Order: sequence, then C-alpha cells, then structure tokens
Amino acid sequence: MALFKKNMDMHTRLLYHALVYPLFFLFCFWFVFFVEWFLKADFKEFGVYPLALKGLKGIITMPFIHADFKHLFANSAAFFLLTTLLFSNYRHIALRVFILIWLVSGSILWIIGRQNWHIGASGVVYGIAFFLFLRGFFSKKIQLAATSLIVAFLYGSMVWYMFPLGVDRHISWEGHLSGAVIGSLLAIYYKLKEPPEIPITDNEEEEVEYDWQVDEVKNTPNDAV
Repeated sequence: MALFKKNMDMHTRLLYHALVYPLFFLFCFWFVFFVEWFLKADFKEFGVYPLALKGLKGIITMPFIHADFKHLFANSAAFFLLTTLLFSNYRHIALRVFILIWLVSGSILWIIGRQNWHIGASGVVYGIAFFLFLRGFFSKKIQLAATSLIVAFLYGSMVWYMFPLGVDRHISWEGHLSGAVIGSLLAIYYKLKEPPEIPITDNEEEEVEYDWQVDEVKNTPNDAV
C-alpha cells in the first residue's frame, strides 16, 4: 500500500517520511497532556516507578506523560528536531532504533532509578541525541557528520543533566543516563555492523527505495525496512 502519491519528487518523499513519526508522537504527547489537564487528573502513575511492578507499564507510557507545559514544550522541541533528523538520515533503521531507545531506556531506568515516579520523553530525547552524535562522529559521510555537529552544538550541554551532582532533585537524571547509554550502544552497534563502502563509478547511480513505494514489478516483494 502506498502512503504517498507516486508523482512526488524524491526530496518531498524524504521530507514526508521523516516527519510522519515525529508529528504523530508529538500529537500524542499534547493530546495526553490536554486530556490530563481537562480531566484535572494526575497521570504520573503511567510513569516508571523503579523496581516495582506498578512501574513496569511506564516503560511504554512514560514518554507520553509530562509534569507541566514547560516540561512538555521543552521535550517537544528537542524530540521533533532530533526524531526528524533520525528518520531523514537513517531511514532504513530509524524505526528500529527509535523503538529500541524507547523501550530499553525505560527498562534501564526501571532498574537504576530512584524510588519515585519518573515521567517525560527526556530519556528518548537523550537516546536519539547520543545515537545521532556518535553515529555521525564515526561516519565518513558528510551529511551524517554534519548532523553530529548540529546535535553537539544544540544539545551538547545535555551531558550535565545525566549525573546527580548539581541537578535539581525533580529532574530524572537516571532517565537521561538510560537514554544516553542505549543511544550510544546502538550507534556503536550499527557502526560495527555497517558493510564496507563500495565506491560508485561515474556510470553507476545509487538506487533510492522507500518503504511506502509500491513495487511495480509483478510478484516482486517490497524492499521495506
């Protein structure tokens, strides 16, 4: 099934593809926040509570819950930019990386966190930031290296919020550290897994395929990743 029109040019397709997941999850973040506000409810119990069964569900739901508007806005801006960079630069593995960061960062937090409710998408943000920075840092491709520099320039100060010293007690530094750990490990893993680059001659052109394209060759499956 094609998600986009066939007559779209390559750059438009890439842009649409990169924006689908960031916009979807941003909508979910804000929707949950306003539902909580409208109902005058407290959704903190959907966060992670370390080493307690009641906190396990937060591994999945924690990123949707935010303490206040300032918390939500700060996470939304970083989440949107970093996730867009992830899906635009690493389209073949982006969804897999995103899901692993989401689930593993929450799992690590459940093990190492303080006995309190931890909420927010910061762990995911840290995971993606560290993945983009390290993966680009180890890459010989100019676009990926440039992405790494952008992340370092915009979010380099994030490292100071990964440790307990000098951090507000209301900030889940353990969540930040958890995201950084899995993001770094994934960057190293995919660097080691990367096949050697084969030079492209002047007469060859790299084919670009998209997971929304319909294979026009009969009986040939899509090369979706």
